[in-house]
Amino acid sequence: MSSAPRGTLLLATDAWHPQVNGVVRTWAQVILELELLGIAVHVLHPGCFRSVPAPRYPEIRLALASPGAVARAVDAIAPDFVHIATEGPIGFATRAWCRRRGAAFTTSYHTQFPHYLKQYFGIPASVTWRFVRWFHGAAACTLVPTAGVERELRTHGINGASTWCRGVDTNLFRPVAPAVTDLPRPVFLYAGRVAVEKNIEAFLEAPLPGSRMVVGDGPARAALERRHRDVHWAGYRFGEELVAHYCSADVFVFPSRTDTYGIVMLEANACGLPIAAYPVTGPIDVVQPGRTGWLDDDLATAARRALDVPRDGCLAHARANSWRRCAEMLRDALAPSSAPPIPVRAAPAVRGGAA
Repeated sequence: MSSAPRGTLLLATDAWHPQVNGVVRTWAQVILELELLGIAVHVLHPGCFRSVPAPRYPEIRLALASPGAVARAVDAIAPDFVHIATEGPIGFATRAWCRRRGAAFTTSYHTQFPHYLKQYFGIPASVTWRFVRWFHGAAACTLVPTAGVERELRTHGINGASTWCRGVDTNLFRPVAPAVTDLPRPVFLYAGRVAVEKNIEAFLEAPLPGSRMVVGDGPARAALERRHRDVHWAGYRFGEELVAHYCSADVFVFPSRTDTYGIVMLEANACGLPIAAYPVTGPIDVVQPGRTGWLDDDLATAARRALDVPRDGCLAHARANSWRRCAEMLRDALAPSSAPPIPVRAAPAVRGGAA
């Protein structure tokens, strides 16, 4: 449409290749679609600067990006729009550039930092929520993956939160011949990062028939593999090989209680796999019980009931979620960097007293 914004977008993100996660996957697809919509995207990422491994999570690199270095990089791009995707060093420095220049910007919320920082470092969630409110409070809009996450952020005083959809490439993710055929049926599959916050052990210890398969890698894999030698550990798989591993299973199990979305659930549905998950933020907005999977506070019950879910509903749901729509929603939310900045609103007290 003629009124749609065009120009140059600076995407500031601390999550980028070679990381393998939903944030990187989302932005890689959205950038392709944005450029087809007439928006040129420049990515400011850890590879643009010296970086160091993140504490307790070495596969994630933290940029040693000084405010001056980031400012020079942003000035050289002279963007029409600025979007900050992460609350890390690059995101922090880009936000500071916008505030100094009086430039409007948008943000997105991908990761439940209050939960993760408490789990990994014992930092009270109330402390992290104060930071999250401050970081996103000056944004013209904060895009979040589901209505459930939007409600949660608004509860914590982030009133600019707005739901932003996700997509799946149904040309790639589709029913194909399975990669693994010798496992006892039924086969229950998890795919994604193998990390403590993903709650994978709940899946591995659930009383289920047949076999379990884990596709992915991460800091928790070595310990989990030693404890669960009966599991088929496939490591990272990509492209057609990943698709064939999805199609080797009967049910996709998503055990996380802290993800904001879980793109892997859409990928699994696109391959005809029903989802088994807990009824928590993320799955409750993605899984349609009885049509695309099953939700239950008992993960084994959800997995067994998902076995009976017809695959037609899974395929139809995936085909209704496109990356083009995801890119259009982002485009329509962008604020021209020349627009007046949003004043930082006073942060209310944390409701619920999370500690």
